Amino acid sequence: MNKPLRRIAIFCGLLVLALLARDNWLQYVQADTLAKHEKNRRVTIERYSQPRGDIIVDGKPITGSKATPGSDLKYKRTWKDGPMWAPVTGYSSQRIGATQLESIDDGILTGNDDRLFFRRTLDMLTGEKQEGGNVVTTLNSAAQKAAYEGLKGRGKGAVAAIDPSTGAILALASTPSYDPGDFAGNTNEEAEKFIALDKDKDKPLVNRALRETYPPGSTFKVVTAAAALEHGLYDSIDEKTRSPQPWTMPNTTTPLPNENNIPCKNVSLREALRISCNTVFGKIGSDLGKDKMLETAKKFGFNEQQFVPVRSNASNFPEEMDKPQTALSSIGQFETATTPLQMAMVASAIANDGTLMEPYMVSELQARNLDVIEKHSPKEMSEPLSKENAQKLQEMMETVVKTGTGTKAQIPGVTVGGKTGTAQHGVANSENPYAWFISYAKTDSGSPVAVAVVVEDSDAGREDISGGGLAAPIAKDVMQAVLDSKK
Repeated sequence: MNKPLRRIAIFCGLLVLALLARDNWLQYVQADTLAKHEKNRRVTIERYSQPRGDIIVDGKPITGSKATPGSDLKYKRTWKDGPMWAPVTGYSSQRIGATQLESIDDGILTGNDDRLFFRRTLDMLTGEKQEGGNVVTTLNSAAQKAAYEGLKGRGKGAVAAIDPSTGAILALASTPSYDPGDFAGNTNEEAEKFIALDKDKDKPLVNRALRETYPPGSTFKVVTAAAALEHGLYDSIDEKTRSPQPWTMPNTTTPLPNENNIPCKNVSLREALRISCNTVFGKIGSDLGKDKMLETAKKFGFNEQQFVPVRSNASNFPEEMDKPQTALSSIGQFETATTPLQMAMVASAIANDGTLMEPYMVSELQARNLDVIEKHSPKEMSEPLSKENAQKLQEMMETVVKTGTGTKAQIPGVTVGGKTGTAQHGVANSENPYAWFISYAKTDSGSPVAVAVVVEDSDAGREDISGGGLAAPIAKDVMQAVLDSKK
């Protein structure tokens, strides 16, 4: 063989070896990844080849499936009261994909999860058609309805409600919302509906209870009060505080104003929370300093993402601040920002005598025959404050509802604690503020519910917007719904 032919033969041999190596790499190394890749059409066909399992609330499915004739994707997802439940379930669309519980627990819902291998094997041997399992949530349908109905017509807003003793999420509402069934299929018309929702300036696809962070305003004062008690700045909630009025923030010539110039000079912690004194709580934050304030905020869950199992954005308490900024942050201004879930966690920790339970909204995963595949056990997350100090703070919050700014949250025969907040919004506070209310209800057997409500009502007059006026009645209805369901 002459030299040129030998070179060609060697080159061709190398090409064959490269092809064999690539083929083996694809078949043995990348096979599993490619088989499960989201752009693999076979994955989508398999996902929608049989009815999906259901997402369960109060023992009943809030989802379903129906046949899609003439398509290789045989079944598409359906929802009952889709706009109300969308912040909980997310969507499952043949064209767009899936989010939230529909995505996180897709393996259970389709029946393809490795934990269902034995079930699938039995189905193959018996000739049974493969079906998905169920995702059982902690949600309370009456509380969810009260939250959603309360927010409807109020512009943008969100509600999160938690069982303080376990961390179980009882309600998770967000408005404006959307109907996941509008784009569950694979048609161009449904794709256009999704695009319109995605471009909507009011962001209906965003789960505001978990993913939107707002300045908390005066609701954050309960965190500052907890820091004051935990770090020994004040021992009694009824002793006079060392709080002049006016109070000029350190290293500035700027006095911190109180809303409507309410008289707050040297008032007690109880009274300061009842009438919501900026000067008292701003000075507490400044006196404690950023490190102690940050320590307390972190114990409540700030600056850390939560997974319930859907991801919730991290709320923010600034780590780098000077003294004036610390004062402003301690009354829920400057760069302090929080999700509604986070503020429900704050209220729940106080209601639970200082113990913060890890929030969650899936109680168990089931096979299609209702065998339990996985069951959630409540977990303690932290202890932001002692039992003694938590009970002092409960007294303060209960005074707010009895005779302070939160009277619209009163429930006859039930002890309710709460805190209102009206947070600045826009450049130089130019837009309508956010109305906040956090609360808990307490009976002889304990506290079954803690709630956080935020309302961004674009239609209300600025002078009519307050946490006590807009948000407290919604919180009351959610708490009442939970209490009624316990009877």
